[in-house]
Amino acid sequence: MRLNTRVHDRDVAGMRYVYPVVSRRARGVSVGVNLNPNKACNWRCIYCQVPGLTRGAGPEIDLERLRRELTDMFGALVQGDYMERHVPQESRRINDVAFSGDGESTTSKQFAEAVALVREVLESFELLGTIRVVLITNGSMIDRPEVQAGLRAMSSMNGEVWFKLDSATAQGRRVLNDTGLGTERVLDNLLLASKLCRTRIQTIALALDGRPPSPEEQAAYVALLNEARSQGAAIEDVLLYGLERTSHQPEAPRLAKLSVEQLETFADAIRSSGLTVTVHP
Repeated sequence: MRLNTRVHDRDVAGMRYVYPVVSRRARGVSVGVNLNPNKACNWRCIYCQVPGLTRGAGPEIDLERLRRELTDMFGALVQGDYMERHVPQESRRINDVAFSGDGESTTSKQFAEAVALVREVLESFELLGTIRVVLITNGSMIDRPEVQAGLRAMSSMNGEVWFKLDSATAQGRRVLNDTGLGTERVLDNLLLASKLCRTRIQTIALALDGRPPSPEEQAAYVALLNEARSQGAAIEDVLLYGLERTSHQPEAPRLAKLSVEQLETFADAIRSSGLTVTVHP
């Protein structure tokens, strides 16, 4: 299969836990680590492209199998011809290892062990520190000690947290993420994440029933980031992206892409707070 930004199939390489993707945000090959092969997540985002998504946590992981799959994948990318056979020429670089799969990675009780295993494999290929290790997360489990241990380890290996913030209001999160997580909890977890590891904000902006995020939603979003920074959160930047892949949730027919102009208008509002924003339409 020829990879592109729309092909993020978890079984593209025939592995259980590891899958390569061409990331439009990373602008290269991202080696995905899926700690939720049971398709279980503690949130249910209405734009989620995982078919058969269920509520729950990640299952017990076969760590030795994960080690073998990571070793085989990096062997193919670094020493084999995988890039030439499967990756567009302009994307033939390894950008990162990303904990991102069919659910929230930090619901796995073995998250910290998986981070340690990634470190070992990167060291074996002399890649530790030269590529990033990324956790793409909804941030809801940051207060757990085992998650914090994993983030501390990531911080020592060129790690980044991509903290999902699709809405700064409780109502917005109920609609977009189907979660009742309160705003104070979001703020606390964002502050904690930024103290443990370099943290970037990841936000999707889309039209729901033909309506883009309201001016009130956008203002609340900027206000929350300003509050977080005033309390000491070291936010690296904001990744603002539009709807790209097909949702497999019941709300899919209600969703639509925003125009580049609409995304840039939102980005400009965020930039007014002094943060750098990268737009991925």
